Amino acid sequence: MPSESHMNVPQSIWQNQTTEPFKMSAIEIRRKVQQRRWKARLEALFSIAGGLFLALVFGQAFFTRTHEFVSRLGWGLLTVWSIYFAYQTYRWILPGRLEPDAALNTTLQSYRSELEKRRDFGRRISRSAGLPFCFLGIALVIAPTLIQSIETPRLLVNVVPVFVLLAIWLAALFPARRRKRRQLQQEIEELRGFEAGSRS
Repeated sequence: MPSESHMNVPQSIWQNQTTEPFKMSAIEIRRKVQQRRWKARLEALFSIAGGLFLALVFGQAFFTRTHEFVSRLGWGLLTVWSIYFAYQTYRWILPGRLEPDAALNTTLQSYRSELEKRRDFGRRISRSAGLPFCFLGIALVIAPTLIQSIETPRLLVNVVPVFVLLAIWLAALFPARRRKRRQLQQEIEELRGFEAGSRS
Protein backbone atom coordinates (compact mmCIF):
# COMPACT_ATOMS: atom_id res chain seq x y z
CA MET A 1 0.00 0.00 0.00
CA PRO A 2 1.56 3.38 -0.98
CA SER A 3 2.54 5.66 1.86
CA GLU A 4 0.58 8.83 2.55
CA SER A 5 3.59 11.03 1.78
CA HIS A 6 3.98 9.33 -1.60
CA MET A 7 0.31 9.96 -2.42
CA ASN A 8 0.69 13.66 -1.54
CA VAL A 9 3.58 14.21 -3.98
CA PRO A 10 1.36 15.17 -7.00
CA GLN A 11 -0.67 17.47 -4.78
CA SER A 12 2.42 19.23 -3.40
CA ILE A 13 3.85 19.60 -6.92
CA TRP A 14 0.56 21.16 -8.10
CA GLN A 15 0.36 23.52 -5.11
CA ASN A 16 3.97 24.65 -5.39
CA GLN A 17 4.06 25.29 -9.12
CA THR A 18 4.78 28.86 -10.21
CA THR A 19 1.87 30.75 -11.70
CA GLU A 20 2.17 33.28 -14.46
CA PRO A 21 -0.04 36.37 -14.46
CA PHE A 22 -3.08 36.02 -16.68
CA LYS A 23 -2.88 38.15 -19.80
CA MET A 24 -5.54 38.69 -22.42
CA SER A 25 -4.61 39.26 -26.01
CA ALA A 26 -5.23 42.67 -27.59
CA ILE A 27 -8.07 41.19 -29.68
CA GLU A 28 -9.78 39.75 -26.58
CA ILE A 29 -9.44 43.03 -24.70
CA ARG A 30 -10.83 45.02 -27.64
CA ARG A 31 -13.74 42.58 -28.00
CA LYS A 32 -14.51 42.81 -24.27
CA VAL A 33 -14.42 46.61 -24.37
CA GLN A 34 -16.70 46.67 -27.43
CA GLN A 35 -19.21 44.38 -25.69
CA ARG A 36 -19.23 46.60 -22.61
CA ARG A 37 -19.59 49.76 -24.70
CA TRP A 38 -22.52 48.19 -26.57
CA LYS A 39 -24.23 47.31 -23.27
CA ALA A 40 -23.59 50.81 -21.86
CA ARG A 41 -25.00 52.31 -25.06
CA LEU A 42 -28.20 50.27 -24.74
CA GLU A 43 -28.62 51.30 -21.09
CA ALA A 44 -28.10 54.97 -21.96
CA LEU A 45 -30.51 54.85 -24.92
CA PHE A 46 -33.12 53.16 -22.71
CA SER A 47 -32.77 55.94 -20.11
CA ILE A 48 -32.96 58.66 -22.77
CA ALA A 49 -36.07 57.07 -24.28
CA GLY A 50 -37.60 56.79 -20.80
CA GLY A 51 -36.95 60.47 -20.10
CA LEU A 52 -38.51 61.53 -23.42
CA PHE A 53 -41.51 59.25 -22.86
CA LEU A 54 -42.08 60.79 -19.42
CA ALA A 55 -41.82 64.24 -21.00
CA LEU A 56 -44.67 63.31 -23.36
CA VAL A 57 -46.81 61.93 -20.51
CA PHE A 58 -46.20 64.93 -18.24
CA GLY A 59 -46.63 67.35 -21.15
CA GLN A 60 -50.00 65.83 -21.99
CA ALA A 61 -51.03 66.17 -18.33
CA PHE A 62 -49.89 69.81 -18.40
CA PHE A 63 -52.18 70.60 -21.34
CA THR A 64 -55.19 68.40 -20.57
CA ARG A 65 -55.41 67.15 -17.00
CA THR A 66 -56.05 70.23 -14.90
CA HIS A 67 -56.72 73.95 -15.10
CA GLU A 68 -55.45 74.64 -11.59
CA PHE A 69 -52.32 76.81 -11.71
CA VAL A 70 -50.25 74.99 -9.06
CA SER A 71 -50.87 71.54 -10.55
CA ARG A 72 -50.16 72.76 -14.06
CA LEU A 73 -46.95 74.32 -12.82
CA GLY A 74 -46.01 70.93 -11.31
CA TRP A 75 -46.75 69.05 -14.56
CA GLY A 76 -44.78 71.65 -16.51
CA LEU A 77 -41.83 71.32 -14.14
CA LEU A 78 -41.93 67.53 -14.45
CA THR A 79 -41.98 67.86 -18.25
CA VAL A 80 -38.91 70.10 -18.24
CA TRP A 81 -37.19 67.80 -15.73
CA SER A 82 -37.77 64.75 -17.96
CA ILE A 83 -36.19 66.49 -20.94
CA TYR A 84 -33.29 67.65 -18.73
CA PHE A 85 -32.80 64.08 -17.46
CA ALA A 86 -32.71 62.72 -21.03
CA TYR A 87 -30.18 65.41 -22.02
CA GLN A 88 -27.95 64.75 -19.00
CA THR A 89 -28.02 61.03 -19.72
CA TYR A 90 -26.99 61.74 -23.32
CA ARG A 91 -24.23 64.08 -22.13
CA TRP A 92 -22.79 61.97 -19.32
CA ILE A 93 -23.59 58.33 -20.00
CA LEU A 94 -24.01 57.67 -23.72
CA PRO A 95 -20.66 56.33 -25.01
CA GLY A 96 -19.26 58.06 -28.07
CA ARG A 97 -18.29 56.17 -31.18
CA LEU A 98 -14.72 54.92 -31.42
CA GLU A 99 -12.83 54.32 -34.66
CA PRO A 100 -12.57 50.57 -35.34
CA ASP A 101 -8.86 50.88 -36.16
CA ALA A 102 -8.01 52.90 -33.02
CA ALA A 103 -4.97 51.74 -31.05
CA LEU A 104 -5.63 49.46 -28.10
CA ASN A 105 -4.40 52.02 -25.55
CA THR A 106 -6.68 54.65 -27.09
CA THR A 107 -9.63 52.25 -26.89
CA LEU A 108 -8.93 51.43 -23.23
CA GLN A 109 -8.36 55.05 -22.20
CA SER A 110 -11.47 56.22 -24.02
CA TYR A 111 -13.67 53.57 -22.44
CA ARG A 112 -12.17 54.11 -18.96
CA SER A 113 -12.87 57.83 -19.32
CA GLU A 114 -16.51 57.04 -20.17
CA LEU A 115 -16.80 54.76 -17.13
CA GLU A 116 -15.36 57.47 -14.89
CA LYS A 117 -17.95 59.94 -16.24
CA ARG A 118 -20.75 57.45 -15.52
CA ARG A 119 -19.37 56.89 -12.01
CA ASP A 120 -19.18 60.64 -11.36
CA PHE A 121 -22.72 61.09 -12.70
CA GLY A 122 -23.93 58.47 -10.22
CA ARG A 123 -22.08 60.11 -7.31
CA ARG A 124 -23.90 63.40 -7.80
CA ILE A 125 -27.15 62.00 -9.17
CA SER A 126 -29.38 64.46 -7.33
CA ARG A 127 -27.65 67.42 -9.01
CA SER A 128 -26.74 65.79 -12.33
CA ALA A 129 -30.20 64.36 -12.95
CA GLY A 130 -32.06 67.33 -11.44
CA LEU A 131 -33.90 65.24 -8.83
CA PRO A 132 -34.86 68.30 -6.69
CA PHE A 133 -36.88 69.60 -9.68
CA CYS A 134 -38.55 66.20 -10.00
CA PHE A 135 -39.56 66.16 -6.32
CA LEU A 136 -40.70 69.78 -6.46
CA GLY A 137 -42.85 68.99 -9.51
CA ILE A 138 -44.43 66.01 -7.74
CA ALA A 139 -45.09 68.16 -4.66
CA LEU A 140 -46.78 70.84 -6.78
CA VAL A 141 -48.94 68.25 -8.54
CA ILE A 142 -50.24 66.66 -5.34
CA ALA A 143 -50.34 69.82 -3.15
CA PRO A 144 -53.86 70.94 -4.25
CA THR A 145 -55.29 67.49 -3.50
CA LEU A 146 -53.61 67.47 -0.07
CA ILE A 147 -55.04 70.91 0.71
CA GLN A 148 -58.52 69.84 -0.40
CA SER A 149 -58.25 66.66 1.67
CA ILE A 150 -58.24 68.74 4.86
CA GLU A 151 -61.93 69.40 4.22
CA THR A 152 -62.60 66.14 2.37
CA PRO A 153 -60.37 63.35 3.79
CA ARG A 154 -61.55 60.81 1.20
CA LEU A 155 -59.50 62.71 -1.42
CA LEU A 156 -56.36 61.34 0.23
CA VAL A 157 -57.11 58.05 -1.51
CA ASN A 158 -56.15 59.78 -4.78
CA VAL A 159 -52.62 60.62 -3.61
CA VAL A 160 -51.78 57.48 -1.64
CA PRO A 161 -50.71 55.55 -4.80
CA VAL A 162 -48.34 58.43 -5.68
CA PHE A 163 -46.69 58.25 -2.25
CA VAL A 164 -46.44 54.46 -2.41
CA LEU A 165 -44.84 54.53 -5.87
CA LEU A 166 -42.46 57.31 -4.80
CA ALA A 167 -41.41 55.37 -1.69
CA ILE A 168 -40.80 52.19 -3.74
CA TRP A 169 -38.81 54.16 -6.33
CA LEU A 170 -36.62 55.81 -3.69
CA ALA A 171 -36.10 52.54 -1.84
CA ALA A 172 -34.89 50.93 -5.07
CA LEU A 173 -32.98 53.91 -6.51
CA PHE A 174 -30.28 54.57 -3.94
CA PRO A 175 -29.16 50.96 -3.27
CA ALA A 176 -29.13 50.32 -7.03
CA ARG A 177 -27.00 53.45 -7.55
CA ARG A 178 -24.50 52.38 -4.88
CA ARG A 179 -24.25 48.91 -6.42
CA LYS A 180 -23.76 50.41 -9.88
CA ARG A 181 -20.98 52.72 -8.62
CA ARG A 182 -19.17 49.74 -7.08
CA GLN A 183 -19.44 47.81 -10.36
CA LEU A 184 -18.15 50.79 -12.34
CA GLN A 185 -15.21 51.28 -9.98
CA GLN A 186 -14.35 47.58 -10.26
CA GLU A 187 -14.49 47.81 -14.06
CA ILE A 188 -12.29 50.93 -14.02
CA GLU A 189 -9.67 49.12 -11.95
CA GLU A 190 -9.84 46.15 -14.32
CA LEU A 191 -9.28 48.43 -17.31
CA ARG A 192 -6.31 50.03 -15.59
CA GLY A 193 -4.87 46.54 -15.24
CA PHE A 194 -5.50 45.91 -18.95
CA GLU A 195 -3.77 49.19 -19.82
CA ALA A 196 -0.75 48.29 -17.69
CA GLY A 197 -0.64 44.82 -19.31
CA SER A 198 -0.89 46.22 -22.83
CA ARG A 199 2.03 48.58 -22.19
CA SER A 200 4.27 45.81 -20.84
